[in-house]
Amino acid sequence: MRVLVIEDERELAHLIRRGLTEEGYAVDVAYDGEEGESFAESAPYDLIILDVVLPRKDGFHVCSSLRKKGVNTRVLMLTGRDSVADQ
Repeated sequence: MRVLVIEDERELAHLIRRGLTEEGYAVDVAYDGEEGESFAESAPYDLIILDVVLPRKDGFHVCSSLRKKGVNTRVLMLTGRDSVADQ
């Protein structure tokens, strides 16, 4: 199974990558929304783990853009926010 992690906090991204890799997953990591969107468009993934608050393009816009482009990969969105209204 191939997973794309889009997370700007590098330490957290590396922890997620390490845990998934130890379980046998192939993992790519992108550190901002634009880079992550580019990765998702260029290769097939089974899952995208997507942070909501990202530099250059937030997770909501990345997900919306991918859907408009026909990328239907499952997306697990993560956030440190208390709620969607917490901006």
